[in-house]
Amino acid sequence: QVQLVESGGGLVQAGGSLRLSCVASGRISSINHMAWYRQAPGKQRELVATITSGGNTNYADSVKGRFTISRDSANNTLYLQMNSLKPEDTGVYYCKAVLQVHIWSSLYAYWGQGTQVTVSL
Repeated sequence: QVQLVESGGGLVQAGGSLRLSCVASGRISSINHMAWYRQAPGKQRELVATITSGGNTNYADSVKGRFTISRDSANNTLYLQMNSLKPEDTGVYYCKAVLQVHIWSSLYAYWGQGTQVTVSL
């Protein structure tokens, strides 16, 4: 009963910007941390950025200084501001949330369906 829905992907020229959003809904007690992953054609899914419940962030070296992850905890919403986009940023971007559905339950990971980002030359 937990759903993650991403939005904001699209086609952009190199050097441009996009802002991705991910809304988590359903039976959620608390969210431990959230993250953005991406998967380019023919490649494995890779971690882009993470943010903890306390607001600590971590980024892949390839996006440091260009991407910013943020979170609206009150609305269970995750964002990824992507600036200075490069063709190698092209891929499907997935949102992940590690959360509890009850206060006594274990942490489980949930994934969104992905949103396509295409960066052209």
